[in-house]
Amino acid sequence: MALPVEEWRLYAARRWAELEPVLRERLAAASLHDTLRLGCGLLRPEAVAVLRRLCRRAPAGKEPAAARFYREEGNRLFGRRHYGTAVRLYSQAASHEPPGSPEVSVCFANRSAALFHLRCFEVCLEDIARAESHGYPDRLLPKVLLRKAECLLCLGRLQDAADALSVVENKIAMDGIMTSPTHQALLKKLSQLKIKIHEKESCPEPARETCGDVQRRSEIWEENDSISGASSSLSLNFDIERGRHLVASQDILPGQSLLKEEAFVSVLCPGESRLLQDSSETVWDTRVTNADLYCHRCLRQLLASVPCRGCSYAKYCSQSCADMAWEQYHRTECSLGALLLTLGVFCHVALRTVLLAGFAEVSRLVEWSHDDDKDLHNPEARCKHLSEAPDTRAGTRSIPGCNDNGQYQSSYQAVFNLLPHAEKHSPEHKFLCMLSVVAICKQLQEAGLEAAVLNQESSEKWSKPKTCEKTSGELSPELKTMAEAMLRHVLQLQCNAQAITVMQESGSGDSAVVNKKLVRLATAFFPVLSLLNHSCCPNISVSFSGTAATVRASQAIPSGQEIFHCYGPHRCRMRVAERQQLLSQYFFECRCQACLDELESDVKSVASMRNSFCCPSCRAPVQGEEMLCCSNEACAISVSRESLSRRLWDLQQQIKKALELLRDRKADQAIKMLLKCQMDAGNFLSPGHLLMGEMEDHLAQVYATLGKWQEAARHLERSIEIVEMHHGPSSVEMGHELFKLAQILFNGFAVSEALSTIQRAEEILSVHCGPQSTQIQELQEMKTCLSELPRSILQRT
Repeated sequence: MALPVEEWRLYAARRWAELEPVLRERLAAASLHDTLRLGCGLLRPEAVAVLRRLCRRAPAGKEPAAARFYREEGNRLFGRRHYGTAVRLYSQAASHEPPGSPEVSVCFANRSAALFHLRCFEVCLEDIARAESHGYPDRLLPKVLLRKAECLLCLGRLQDAADALSVVENKIAMDGIMTSPTHQALLKKLSQLKIKIHEKESCPEPARETCGDVQRRSEIWEENDSISGASSSLSLNFDIERGRHLVASQDILPGQSLLKEEAFVSVLCPGESRLLQDSSETVWDTRVTNADLYCHRCLRQLLASVPCRGCSYAKYCSQSCADMAWEQYHRTECSLGALLLTLGVFCHVALRTVLLAGFAEVSRLVEWSHDDDKDLHNPEARCKHLSEAPDTRAGTRSIPGCNDNGQYQSSYQAVFNLLPHAEKHSPEHKFLCMLSVVAICKQLQEAGLEAAVLNQESSEKWSKPKTCEKTSGELSPELKTMAEAMLRHVLQLQCNAQAITVMQESGSGDSAVVNKKLVRLATAFFPVLSLLNHSCCPNISVSFSGTAATVRASQAIPSGQEIFHCYGPHRCRMRVAERQQLLSQYFFECRCQACLDELESDVKSVASMRNSFCCPSCRAPVQGEEMLCCSNEACAISVSRESLSRRLWDLQQQIKKALELLRDRKADQAIKMLLKCQMDAGNFLSPGHLLMGEMEDHLAQVYATLGKWQEAARHLERSIEIVEMHHGPSSVEMGHELFKLAQILFNGFAVSEALSTIQRAEEILSVHCGPQSTQIQELQEMKTCLSELPRSILQRT
């Protein structure tokens, strides 16, 4: 959720309406500095009370009752052999245990057992070490140490396994009581492991050969002298119409890397989570969200998270990441977790941005902006002379965001110089943002965190906030400076926020064919990536690995052509009117070639032609806006767009029910429902409608779960035809569909068809995602496996 929760937005709207007209006019016309000066006193005690109530619905503190609930749920699902879910629940339990609690060691030990059953031996060993370091009960230690020895054995670390067994033996001997059933079971297990170690030492496994075909290919890269992280094939230009933008300084090939940039700041989007209601009854949520699946600092996928010792929300992939996050920003954010979840990701990004930059740099640039305030409100006038400057280092030096050497770096200075468009945001929205950042800064002041924010104290690990000595509600001058910068960043994010996305597995995850969907993982500032202007028909693709973005050419780009990114509305997905409406949030009217072609001619867009309705009677195309008339003169039936839209909505609900049947392992019922949906859709949707392709995709998924590979391939090939019609034969969407088809053909031993599909998918995905992407590696592994099949099988196929 980018913006604050709805209740806070409604409260801010009421407060805005209650202000005196003169004050509203002054706030509407005020600079960011004056907005903060006028607005700091407008956060009344009643507003603080509203926020406190809302924060209770987004708890982020330690709750021993929650820890107990999640641990017991984990034990229950472990007993049912649902080990993956048990791991998540034990992680939730650990995140709620207070620092120093002996129960946190039990969470780690229990999680290690589930990880062992998942054959995640390295991570299991890490959890065993955590359990020991957190004071796991001495009487239970032998069982955990035996698990450690078994992990080491499975990893082939025979000497370490033998040493671990010796420790267990000594431990059991020291306990003294050797007749209890528990001790007898431990001794039996100990004896079995000794035998296994001896057998492995006698007959070592042959070393596995690495296959040269699956080696990762390195990419040729030459760094740009003027733009950090950019290829030397790009140059930074400026003109009044397009502002700052990147242009090809030489011919660029499809798939060529153009930019590799680490986010200046990123904040994990928590995903859909159930807010607690205002009632005495507490219901703990066991649903999994992004906050449970990815490291809150580096965005790597989590298996066994390391919890923050101060709050229950932040989780990390390692203790190293947890320590770095604490040092850089989390020592300030930790006690504000509920408030930041309530005020939304944009406010959270703004706070983390100033914390990472440091008060000295923030103060320097805020003061500079006051000196240049008039020009900041009129960037065209400020930069008018740049359009006449020569394309030299002297010319780029004056481009906003460049340093004194004319270099544009991925720095706080570049972030600060992204346009906030303060004069274009509605006064109500600016008022909401101002109240929100003032609320955060006042909370920092009241929690005694001002010194930490201003970098005036050492970062003692896990120290609790000090009690604030100030009684006045007035913000200090330093915090006002930080608040002004935060307000600037919140406004910037509407036009400059970059979504970090990831291909996430959907479904149960135990299918032979992995179905993935693109999800928003985090919101970030990428100052260099922000230089790219929008086109509804872009010439680049952006992919992410953790917090790093890589931009590649998706087509040949001749020298002199601008590099274009798509901000969301693509010509293949929606009509020009819909695209223009969505793009209005960026405060410009799109004049890209795709929009001009559609606006200046009678030719319909790709999306409108293919995502259209057909006549319910004769199935010919229909024409019109509100009332749709059949294009077949012999038919001449008319029907309202609203009625067909309702039919489409009903159809989508039926498809959702079919997918629920699939998740419940009722494949036969899911097939019947999807086939009925197909028949209904054929009566009013055009044959090339995207939903027709999605239904074919879903049918392929169901048949794959049943192991009916030929049927699955047949349906997926129909889906691919529709995807190609909409997105083109070399689109990334086409690559993802071919990847799924390759999996189906691979599992069905259709060797020749699989190999040709793998080659097509490789060619497309290497352009959009690069040769080192996970999907490319999986395709190469499939190709290697197929090439090693016995000749008799290859001849039959």
